[in-house]
Amino acid sequence: MKDWRAYFAILAKDMKTYYLKPPNISWGIIFPLVWTGMFFIRSGSGLGSIPNLLPGVISVAILFGTTSMLAVNITFEKKNRSFERLLLAPIPFELLMLAKTGGAILFGTANAFVPVIIAAFIVDLSGIAWAAFVPGIILIAMSSTFLGLFIAVAVSEVFEAQTFSNFFRFPMIFLCGLFFPIAKLPVFLKPFSYALPLTYGADILHGAVHGEHALPYLLDFGALTAFCLVLFAASLWNIKRKWIL
Repeated sequence: MKDWRAYFAILAKDMKTYYLKPPNISWGIIFPLVWTGMFFIRSGSGLGSIPNLLPGVISVAILFGTTSMLAVNITFEKKNRSFERLLLAPIPFELLMLAKTGGAILFGTANAFVPVIIAAFIVDLSGIAWAAFVPGIILIAMSSTFLGLFIAVAVSEVFEAQTFSNFFRFPMIFLCGLFFPIAKLPVFLKPFSYALPLTYGADILHGAVHGEHALPYLLDFGALTAFCLVLFAASLWNIKRKWIL
């Protein structure tokens, strides 16, 4: 019970310090809104294009929201040495790091539903398979957050974390089937697509929103779960190597 009280205390502190600040709240609303409007105008195909664009907009909002916030959160605390003090907390190390990443997962999940709420006022979303849609969003938020954690613990400055994050984020946007099918990519790029976690998350959302997915749901959910476990384990190993061992 004490461990879980510590978990929620750390989570609440991070939410208050980083995620619930007015600029972050407004950014979480404006960023998905701008992406929604940009792709809607670019498509020029009327209201019927919104469901097709929704999976891509949601995925991008989650990816940029979670990785950007982790870059600030972890890197800032490493720089002022509060991260090292936190590692001395008398709670299990894995639970401690889940507490540090929990705020980003919640922030990314909240970001995802901004374009959904906007779209609900414009088009009929009753055809969405929510049983796959909601877990898919949560797993995308988790995998993106753990990717952000992996990057943040590997660098020492915020600008380095943001630069390193872009090394992963921009290829994901173009290679993960967010806005055009992987089948249309050149053959030599397809293996890279299936080595990225967002490929499987985008496939879940495409299937849930308009029923078109290239892979079985079981494979999508299994691959995303595996990416979450591997990225989290790799981050923990790096933290232990640098600060604990």
